[in-house]
Amino acid sequence: MTSEHKTRLTRLREALARAGLDGFIIPRADEHLGEYVPENAERLAYITGFTGSAGLAIVLPEKAAVFSDGRYTLQMEHETDPALWERRHIIEDKPEAWLLANAAGRKIGYDPWLISPEGLRRFTGATLVPVAHNPVDEIWADRPAPPLAPAVPHGEAFAGESSAAKRARLAATLREAGQDAAILTDPASLAWLFNIRGADLEFCPFALGYALLYADAAATLFMAPEKITPELLAHLGPEVQTAGRAAMQAALAAFAGKTMRYDPASMPAWFQTALRGLGAKIAEAPDPVALPRACKNEAEQHGARAAHLRDGVAMVKFLAWLSTAKNETELSAAAKLRAFRADGAKFRGESFPAISGAGENGAIIHYRVTEATNRPIKPNEVYLIDSGGQYLDGTTDITRTLWTGPDEAPEDIKANVTRVLAGHIALARIVFPEGVAGPHLDVLARQELWRAGLDYDHGTGHGVGAYLSVHEGPAGISRAAKPVPLQTGMILSNEPGYYLPGAYGVRMENLMLVQPANVSAARKPFLRFEPLTLVPFGRALITPALLPSDALTWLNAYHAHVEATLAPHLPAPERAWLHTACAPL
Repeated sequence: MTSEHKTRLTRLREALARAGLDGFIIPRADEHLGEYVPENAERLAYITGFTGSAGLAIVLPEKAAVFSDGRYTLQMEHETDPALWERRHIIEDKPEAWLLANAAGRKIGYDPWLISPEGLRRFTGATLVPVAHNPVDEIWADRPAPPLAPAVPHGEAFAGESSAAKRARLAATLREAGQDAAILTDPASLAWLFNIRGADLEFCPFALGYALLYADAAATLFMAPEKITPELLAHLGPEVQTAGRAAMQAALAAFAGKTMRYDPASMPAWFQTALRGLGAKIAEAPDPVALPRACKNEAEQHGARAAHLRDGVAMVKFLAWLSTAKNETELSAAAKLRAFRADGAKFRGESFPAISGAGENGAIIHYRVTEATNRPIKPNEVYLIDSGGQYLDGTTDITRTLWTGPDEAPEDIKANVTRVLAGHIALARIVFPEGVAGPHLDVLARQELWRAGLDYDHGTGHGVGAYLSVHEGPAGISRAAKPVPLQTGMILSNEPGYYLPGAYGVRMENLMLVQPANVSAARKPFLRFEPLTLVPFGRALITPALLPSDALTWLNAYHAHVEATLAPHLPAPERAWLHTACAPL
């Protein structure tokens, strides 16, 4: 692919020269600025070869650079040609600094559908020029067609609240703020607000589109006509109008002199330019759906527990099978796990491509096994499996780190795995007052690693949707996350790790549900985490003596809970395996 990507880069530079541009910014994003994008929006991968879910490239006439975070630095090295691309850590070597050093005063193009105003503000020292037509699309001769799967109703039994009630609740907040309407560009927001799902993306049940929510609780949903079915129209009701994307400009023009809520951090810059040109007043504020969507109601919480029970059954069947399997590979193991999940009720697919990494591949934080990279799972090595499922009633995400045996694991590996587990447990056990945000808790998961001079280059936790995206805002557990206070009903991951390049990777991940905590002496409300994931940790890599006594008590209680919950749903052989896996340490 090296020569092919060289040709593509050359053709892109030629297209930029024809357009009178000195460079171009290529984010890894679609027109909704989502993490998961359809094939026709994989522009960064097309130009660079880098297939990670987060990144950005800058192309100049004489040089080019590709940027991503610590999850993908090893992957960038494997997938991109160093003769064509400088590979940069997006936190340590920021794109805006690189552009300033290499292109100050030059005309740099960008696609206003693929970057937010907040993203644009980072770039200084260059003249940024919006383009009407993306030059990558111009040279992409075999670009896939956009997805046109129909949008389908999502039952209120799963959603827990009608779309009309949700729209009324959010419209009241618009009126209170003096806002006439809000723009919605995130497909997850559309899915939640209108109680719809779709199949436009492989791992997220989204129907791609845009919407305007009005202060009187009516709305307009902008989607390709192919997505709109009679069943969907009946579900939406008369207060929700539908139209094609081409109708948005006219719909926005109706708000001249009125106030439109718009999030410059998460929405395409095209909307800001259009609103200003049409004379609308812009009220900069977060997507009004984001926080209500993150706080799952009782039906969604019940669905999450039910989905995790079925997911736990599938995971235990997989782990029991893996304990005796021979001659398996990363790909065959991932396929077997998917098959176990598919046997369960309400399964609709994986929530992301399984990270099935044996030995050195486990050290690639977001490794995605392919036919080219697939390797056997060998005896006496570390195997990391990070995977999840999409169910009609919930979304799962779990990571377990295992020792393949048959010999004992080396003590240094066991010590590092136990440090990661100790951090996981410290976060899982914490009780905290309302108002605390994820960044305040991140250190709990790192403390044992830090004592040993170790760390990991990713966040500790992300929000998770209710049969929506496995990565959901606005809350997260990370030093880099915005300090959004955690609230009852939020689902977050707990996934500290450790990665030794060229050797192995460790990650321990459960999903947790934020719940009220009963702290008798407290003068204000406190919160806690309820573990949703029901899967034992790999005991062959745990050194109990290295765990604090209260952490070991938690671990044994967790394993007892896992066994009591899952055993009635398992056949006898897997039940026997589970009993051994959950025995007190």
